[in-house]
Amino acid sequence: MNEIAISARDLSLTYRVRKSLFRSANVRALNKVSFDVYAGETLGIIGRNGSGKSTLLRVLAGIYQCDSGELTISTNSISLMTLSLGFDPVLTGRANAVFGGMLLGFSHQQVLSVLDSIKDFSGLKDAFEVPVKTYSSGMLSRLAFSLAIILSPDIMLLDEVLSVGDQEFKEKAYDKMLEKISSTQTTVFVSHSLEEVEKICDRALLIDDGVVLASGKPTEISKEYRKLLS
Repeated sequence: MNEIAISARDLSLTYRVRKSLFRSANVRALNKVSFDVYAGETLGIIGRNGSGKSTLLRVLAGIYQCDSGELTISTNSISLMTLSLGFDPVLTGRANAVFGGMLLGFSHQQVLSVLDSIKDFSGLKDAFEVPVKTYSSGMLSRLAFSLAIILSPDIMLLDEVLSVGDQEFKEKAYDKMLEKISSTQTTVFVSHSLEEVEKICDRALLIDDGVVLASGKPTEISKEYRKLLS
């Protein structure tokens, strides 16, 4: 058994959400969530919209702080890649790749050394040199995934970055993910696509209303998720 890369024990997080001008309410986003991620594995997280998947990734990335529980991560080299976080819309794809890589803990020179590889894998071509505010969701997906997969931090957190974009890029991304799975890359992968989770993940978690309902083989967890939806 590989060493534990992420250990989560009883993680709980409550939001204060404004319902109207004079009313607000507490929303429990995570409720005593516990799991481990082993070094070198790909863990899939599935669940309905609003179940807490993306919130959990933000906790793992250090963006959100839990109210209670214990989180232990074996490395400082961890990145969250999501279409809704991290890109400056007025900067070019190239500049965002540079700053994004440096935020992941890589040096300016290290990022520059792989910048052409990021551009090539993304397939953005000339669009790599224009502001990302002009990008479609598919183009943002290409940039986000390419940055994460080429730089390869010790732990990658992927939030639906394969959910948009053309079929050709999806197939290339699948192939690259499968290549990483056979290496030492540790990945936590959030997706609504059960096919994606079954294809590229070693294990999976099912989350609903901030609670882990089940964990195990991706095919078994997919069955549990379909029961939840029926």
